[in-house]
Amino acid sequence: MAAISTLSPGRSAPALLRNAAAALRSRLAKRGTPEGIRITKVGLWFVLLTVVVAVAATNTGNNALYLVLAAMLGLLAVSGVTSRWNLRRLEVGVTPPVDLYARRPAALAFTVRNGSPRLSRWLLLVSLAVKGQVRLIPHLPPGASARGTLDLIFARRGRQRIEVAHLSSLFPLGFFRKGMRYPVGIELLVYPEIYPAGSVDLEPSGLSGDRSAARPGWGHELHSLRPFRQGDDPRSIHWKKSAQARALVYQERETEESLRLSILFDNGVGALADDAARDRFERLVSEAATAAVDHLERGFEVELVTRERRLPFAAGGRQRRALLETLALVEPAPRQRLPLAASAPGARQLRLSIPPEGPA
Repeated sequence: MAAISTLSPGRSAPALLRNAAAALRSRLAKRGTPEGIRITKVGLWFVLLTVVVAVAATNTGNNALYLVLAAMLGLLAVSGVTSRWNLRRLEVGVTPPVDLYARRPAALAFTVRNGSPRLSRWLLLVSLAVKGQVRLIPHLPPGASARGTLDLIFARRGRQRIEVAHLSSLFPLGFFRKGMRYPVGIELLVYPEIYPAGSVDLEPSGLSGDRSAARPGWGHELHSLRPFRQGDDPRSIHWKKSAQARALVYQERETEESLRLSILFDNGVGALADDAARDRFERLVSEAATAAVDHLERGFEVELVTRERRLPFAAGGRQRRALLETLALVEPAPRQRLPLAASAPGARQLRLSIPPEGPA
C-alpha cells in the first residue's frame, strides 16, 4: 500500500521546520527573565519574628510553637512561589511620544497584557528603569490589558534604546518583591535640550526685510515724529508738520527685519578632548535647536547649515522635525578653515562654533 503524504502542496518539511523554529524563537524572545528578589520591610519583620519563634520553640520544646513556626515557614514558601508565578505569561509593550527632548520628562505609554486564559494577576509594579518611576496594577484579569504612562528622562540627545521593562510583584502577602525583565526593544530619537525662548543672541539682519519692527531704523512705515536734531538726515524732515509747528519736525521710520533665520552651526571642532569640551558642544547644539524652534513658532523660515548638511529655508512642522532630527544626530567633524555661509545674506544669522584653543 502506498503511503499518503500529509504535506500540503508547495510546502516542504524543511520549510515547516523553519517556520516552527521561528515561531519558537519568537515565543522565547517574549518570555521574561528573572531579576532576583528583594525583601520588603513587612517581610523583614516577618522573617525576624519567624527567627524569634524558631528560637523559642527550640528552647522550650513547645509543640504549639512548632506548629506556629511551621505555619510561618509555609507562608514564606507560598509567598515566594506565588509571587514568581504572578509574573509569568505577561506581555509588555511600550509606545514613545512623538517628540522626546533631552533633560525633559517624557511620558511613555505602556501596556501589560495577561496571557493566562484562566488566572488573574495581582499587585504588579511596572517600571522602565531599575530606579525609575513605578506604576501599580492592582488587578489584571485573565486575557485583559492594563495601560498607563511612565515618565522617563533622557540625559543626552541622539538615538536611545529601551531594551526591557521591569515588572515586579508584591502578591500575595508583600513579604518579597520579585522582579522579572520583559523585552520591549524600542529605539528612540531624543532631540536636543531646549532652553527658554530668547536666551540665544542673533546677529542683526540687513536693512531690508519682510516686516516692520517697532523700533526706529530704515524702513517704510512711520515710527514717530520728533524735533529735528543736529546730525539728522534732512531728507527725513516732515515739511508739512514743520510748517504747522513752525519748527523742523523729523520723522523716524520703523526698521525692517527679515522673516528668515540662517543657523550656521560649525560642528567642525575636531576631537573633543574632555568632558568640558563635549559639554560646550552639546550646549551649542541646544542653542541651535532653541533658536530654530522659537523662530519657527514665530512664523520664520529657518535654514540649518553644518559641515555635512544644509537644510534649505522652510517653515512649518515638517521643517521643525527635520531640524531637530538633524541636530539630534549631529556629531563633531574635522576642523576646517573656511567659514559657513548662509543662503540669503539678508537673513538674520546665528553663528555657533567653538573657537580653537591653539594654533590649527
